[in-house]
Amino acid sequence: MTTTSPTAALSAAGVSIWLDDLSRERITSGGLERLIAERNVVGVTTNPTIFAGALAKGEGYTEQLHELAAGGADVDTAVFETTTADVRAAADLFRPVYDTTDGYDGRVSIEVSPDLAHDTDATIAEAHRLWDKVDRPNVMIKIPATLAGLPAITAAIGAGISVNVTLIFSLERYRQVIDAYLTGLEQAKAAGLDLSSIHSVASFFVSRVDTEVDRRLGEIGTDEALALKGKAGIANARLAYELYVAQFATERAAALLDDGAHRQRPLWASTGVKDPSLPDTLYVTELVAPGVVNTMPEKTLEATFDHGVIEGDRVTGAYTDAGGVLDALARVGVDYDDVTAVLEREGVEKFIVSWHELLDTVRGALEAAR
Repeated sequence: MTTTSPTAALSAAGVSIWLDDLSRERITSGGLERLIAERNVVGVTTNPTIFAGALAKGEGYTEQLHELAAGGADVDTAVFETTTADVRAAADLFRPVYDTTDGYDGRVSIEVSPDLAHDTDATIAEAHRLWDKVDRPNVMIKIPATLAGLPAITAAIGAGISVNVTLIFSLERYRQVIDAYLTGLEQAKAAGLDLSSIHSVASFFVSRVDTEVDRRLGEIGTDEALALKGKAGIANARLAYELYVAQFATERAAALLDDGAHRQRPLWASTGVKDPSLPDTLYVTELVAPGVVNTMPEKTLEATFDHGVIEGDRVTGAYTDAGGVLDALARVGVDYDDVTAVLEREGVEKFIVSWHELLDTVRGALEAAR
């Protein structure tokens, strides 16, 4: 891996760099291997939007889709087979990283269907189905942090399935996610499972918070409100890290860690900067802290490699200031609870739209193949 670049400095500061993208072309062309070797990438995350884009423009799926069509596969089966094949291949590419880090990194995530976001039992069943199909120890199953998702997270962890909890926006929901994880570990322990084999990350979304908060600040329009633009996402994430540190220092967590369990690492998601007036590496350089994951779209990864300035931990000494930002937002009239509720609802809805775009793309490919 590169040892003198900003991405190397980020890794040295304790941040695991995961790529927020996957496609068959990226795997077969050697592009993913290049990012592992040259950009310090040690994992991959996927979501319905990523797969929709990959299938819509990827020639690499033609042969498999023709085989599936010839075998009479329906669209749901075809999507399941193509996406899990990509994740399995990526997991194999990252297996050396997984082995050398004792399972800490080298992870590839695949998400349950967003159509199931409000159905606990169906989410649990789909998590098992994906886990069994990919059949790699370094896969993580993504489950959204909806109210229905929380017991599904517990059930999956309790069954020994490693989980990437996605679509976390609020601190209170993050607290519930940590509790769901610890409860799952307690169930796994009671079942006699090896806790050291279970890993989890909690994906806390960043830029989407700024997008929604800044829109509201612009509508308020006062000087005090406008001065807060571009600050909410980072402040929210910093307070999430404070919560992470506190929750995994409790007696409850310590007892599980003593039995071989791992902390559920915070993962900074939605780290591509959407406001062109903000620095393009903002959600990377300002969220450096030990033991976190930053999953980046390639554009953000390349910007970080090119000109990111890594100044060490920018989180653990900033809790008071971060709390001050949320207090200031409340004073100018931004309702934090409403912001995060809107973002969760929109996040699920956007992934559902992407999922159905993926289904439509594959349906058309199957019909053409037939």
